[in-house]
Amino acid sequence: MAPEPNLNGAYYGPSIPPPPRTKTYHRSRGGGSCCNPCSCLFNCLCTCICQIIFTLLIIIGVVVLVLWLVLRPNKVKFYVTDATLTQFDYSTTNNTLYYDLALNMTIRNPNKRVGIYYDSIEARAIYGGQRFASQNLEPFYQGHKNTSILHPVFKGQGLVLLGDREKSNYINEKNLGVYEIEVKLNMRIRLKIGWIKTHKIKPKIECDFKVPLESNGRSGNFEETRCHLDW
Repeated sequence: MAPEPNLNGAYYGPSIPPPPRTKTYHRSRGGGSCCNPCSCLFNCLCTCICQIIFTLLIIIGVVVLVLWLVLRPNKVKFYVTDATLTQFDYSTTNNTLYYDLALNMTIRNPNKRVGIYYDSIEARAIYGGQRFASQNLEPFYQGHKNTSILHPVFKGQGLVLLGDREKSNYINEKNLGVYEIEVKLNMRIRLKIGWIKTHKIKPKIECDFKVPLESNGRSGNFEETRCHLDW
C-alpha cells in the first residue's frame, strides 16, 4: 500500500449545503382579521363623539361671536355720587357704633340692546372690615342706555368689634373728620336681550369711599367714587 502524500496546509473539501429553511406560519387572530370587532366599534364611537363635540364647540363659538358683534355688551357702571354722614361715634366701652349715613348711588347701563332686572339688592355698610348695617332695596327694571339712582340709608347703632389697629385708625379719622367706609351691593339680576331672559346672575359691587362728617349743618366736599364690579 503506497504511503499517503504529505499534506502541507489546509484541506478543502466539498462545500456543506445550508440547512433547509422551515416555513413558519403565524395565525392571525379572529380568523385572519387584525381588528377585534369590539375594539373597532369602540374606536369608531370615540371618533364620532369627538367629531360631534368639536362641531358643537365650533357652533357655540360662532354663535357667541355673532351675539357679541350684534350686542356689543359693555359693563354696567356703579358710582357713589354723594354721601352724607351726620353721626359716626364709636364707644370703646361697649364696642357700639352709632351711625347715620345716607348715600346717593347711580347705576349706568350703557348697552343699547340689553335690559337688566334687579330682582334683589342688599346694601351692606362696612367699617374696619366689620359690617355695621344692611338694607334691602326695592327691585326694579333698568332699560337700555339708562341711569338709575339708589338711596341706601343706614341709621342706628350696632355692635362692632374693632381690633387695636382699627381703633387707632378710628381715632385718627375722628381727628381729621373724614372716615373711610365701604358699601357692598349683593345682587341677583337677570339680563333681557330682546324676548330672551337669562338665568339669575349674582354680581358683587364694592364701593370704597371717604366721607366727611357733617358738623353744625355743614358737610365737607364729597368726591364721586366709582365702584368695583365683580361678576
